[in-house]
Amino acid sequence: MENNQQEFTFFTTHICKQSGARTGVFKTPHGEIQTPIYMPVGTQATVKSLTPEDLEEIGAQIILSNTYHLYLRPTSTLIEKAGGLHTFMHWNKPILTDSGGFQVFSLSDFRKIDDDKVEFKSHLNGEKHFFTPEKCVKVQNELGSDIIMQLDECTEFGTSYEQSKLAVERTAKWLKRCFDAQKNPKQMLFPIVQGNVFNDLRELSLNYALPYVKCGIAIGGLSVGEPKEKMYEVLDFLKDKLPKSSPHYLMGVGSPDCLIEGVLRGVDMFDCVLATRIARNGTAFTSHGKVIIKNASYKEDFSPLDNECDCECCKNYSRAYLRHLFNTGEILGARLVSKHNLRFLLKLMEDVRKAINEDRFLDFRNEFYKKYKD
Repeated sequence: MENNQQEFTFFTTHICKQSGARTGVFKTPHGEIQTPIYMPVGTQATVKSLTPEDLEEIGAQIILSNTYHLYLRPTSTLIEKAGGLHTFMHWNKPILTDSGGFQVFSLSDFRKIDDDKVEFKSHLNGEKHFFTPEKCVKVQNELGSDIIMQLDECTEFGTSYEQSKLAVERTAKWLKRCFDAQKNPKQMLFPIVQGNVFNDLRELSLNYALPYVKCGIAIGGLSVGEPKEKMYEVLDFLKDKLPKSSPHYLMGVGSPDCLIEGVLRGVDMFDCVLATRIARNGTAFTSHGKVIIKNASYKEDFSPLDNECDCECCKNYSRAYLRHLFNTGEILGARLVSKHNLRFLLKLMEDVRKAINEDRFLDFRNEFYKKYKD
């Protein structure tokens, strides 16, 4: 993977004098990413209900797609025939694909795991499949994403120390096999730090990962049932130990408060399905907290969803109209609130970057919490 550095670079552009948080630029074959950044999730090669043009409009710099789901359908071989994921889904900016490891974790009733591989049954038809580290890399090679993830074993909050250590050891063994299998200089492999909420296991996992860090490292196994305070403790512990020359990616985290707290603790990249998932159920992020738009209190509320937001939804539609759309089952409601929620998080990160560059991130954080009620 020696040639990867020609395609991928990361450098810090500013460190906030007030907080120590940083901004940076992450260069990939499909463009530069200004960090810190939130990545919308397009599990099935689409961010639900939105077009690539919508994503461009709201300021998305990079999106995430799911290896497990795309492997099952339409298959990674078909996507490779189409010219890769960028061509297939008409998205010309960077794409990150996860390894499928989280789906192995979340669909645990359908899988068996050993040191060599994961065997799982398709959630679609029960058909048996398996992922080895080598196959995980091969599938992502076929997808053609810019950033690929190692196969790892994630453990949920409450897992014993002994089981968490076994998962760390297995993740380390799989990392070496993924690294040896990855030969494409136009893709960057991110190692993943596991270890549950045990600091010594987190440090052990990090030490296993460091020899394989070329331009990026991920923190996995958080936001899997633990209290937010526990997540912040793990991030505090790792903050000064992570390599400063690489972007730090916190996997599966995307609520507004967690984005701010993550940035404060050295995180550069985030993703989560939360924004679009709650949007489809009629819940919106706003500057003052969540709004459940289906509530009767909005029946005659002709104000915008968030008068501080610059998205299409907030500029053109009232809360009363959005409530009407949801209560009549019109798909436009889910589309508009999905677009709003993603723009809210992307704009939040734009404001975070601005505050860091102006050395006032702690002030920004305090101002945010004065208004935002979860």
